[in-house]
Amino acid sequence: MSEEKKIGISNSDRAQVLVQAMPYIKKWAGETIVVKYGGNAMINPELKEAVMNDIVLMQLVGVNVVLVHGGGPEISGMLKKIGKESRFVGGMRYTDAETMDIVQQVLAGKVNKDLVQLLENTGGKAVGLCGLDGSMLKADKLPAAEDLGFVGEIREVNTKIVEDAIASGYTPVISTVAAGYHGEVYNINADVAAARIAAELGARKLILMTDIVGLLRDKDDENTLIPVVNVSDVPKLKRDGIISGGMIPKIDCCVEAVRRGVERAHIIDGRTPHSILVELFTDEGIGTMFY
Repeated sequence: MSEEKKIGISNSDRAQVLVQAMPYIKKWAGETIVVKYGGNAMINPELKEAVMNDIVLMQLVGVNVVLVHGGGPEISGMLKKIGKESRFVGGMRYTDAETMDIVQQVLAGKVNKDLVQLLENTGGKAVGLCGLDGSMLKADKLPAAEDLGFVGEIREVNTKIVEDAIASGYTPVISTVAAGYHGEVYNINADVAAARIAAELGARKLILMTDIVGLLRDKDDENTLIPVVNVSDVPKLKRDGIISGGMIPKIDCCVEAVRRGVERAHIIDGRTPHSILVELFTDEGIGTMFY
């Protein structure tokens, strides 16, 4: 059986895909794009492989990719192994001193280095970093109505170590623990960290990978996707109840990034294979774009 018949695409179709992608490849070559990696795309092996291939392809065509990752399920799994129950307050992980040790070990250790190895094995060049390296992320305790323990609020971002990695041809893979000003280590929400890092790097795009198709006018109907949102319209969308619940903090991160100078911020569906490539290199794009 011919290769064309096996994968169901003709050589002509392949050529058309490349032709459509060419102006986008030219557009994004040399630009910095920050991808926040999480959700099902970080757990499902096939989706994980697709993401790694996307990032390596972007690197090969000259896009400077910065991968910022979470690791909630892995942290919960490790806490369970040591007999400690995960506790959440308003959707955020309560992080006492023992939990913070686990967060640092899992995020800056196993999860981070596994992703570096995956990218290297896929043909990319990657280096693992965390917010403690080069004082990349400095934070204070996050003020909250209820105590969250060692959950931090970013005060400073020093991007030199990230820029040095990019200049040397590496994709920085960043776990979001931050240094306090008095020797503390803080757990930082990965969406928030990605938005701040994108702004400080002068990134053209911030892409948040999620387990939803994007912002929906009717949360129960995926056909009501809102593809484009001006950040000035976000307050009204909140008042109308269109932006609610768990979407609020994600969209607030997009708004923050755009207001700090990132050209476009996107919420895309990480459950769709190669969703990053669809967003970057096709006419249609995917998810919801904020500008």
